[in-house]
Amino acid sequence: MEFRTLISEEQIRTRIKELAKQIDEDFKGEPYILLPVLRGSFIFAADLMRELTGDVSIDFIEAKSYMGTESTGSLTILKDAREDIKGKNVIIVEDIIDTGITLKELSKEYLKREPKTLKICSCFDKPSRREVDLKGDYVGFEIPNEFVIGYGLDYNEKYRNLKEVKIYEE
Repeated sequence: MEFRTLISEEQIRTRIKELAKQIDEDFKGEPYILLPVLRGSFIFAADLMRELTGDVSIDFIEAKSYMGTESTGSLTILKDAREDIKGKNVIIVEDIIDTGITLKELSKEYLKREPKTLKICSCFDKPSRREVDLKGDYVGFEIPNEFVIGYGLDYNEKYRNLKEVKIYEE
């Protein structure tokens, strides 16, 4: 098993500041809720929230659609948001957009709850793997079709703690 660095810690920090500035500008004067998808996005969401200066709150959801390195093709919501999002600006925060299935299903579910707006913010995007029509509103990095770990991304719950993103090669 080998690892190759794809995105450095410094590149991640710089891009998060840019994303936070864009989000603050888009919601200037209006409150919004970050809704990170556990577990992968918790590091990204924490770093992003610390850079935001707007009227922001946070809640969490947990969903699963992966086993090892493969998508299962279905979504299971393990933990739902506590906050009522009706009439509110909501940003679903995800670690990576891969097949898009998870976020497509989550978006459908949360749109039923009638938010004022529903946006998607993802640290990483892998468009070559997309199986559904979905595009992030705020995307940190577009990455190649490689299995990546670090900065919240895992392989069977390991390697989330790496400060940079690495390509995982078996």
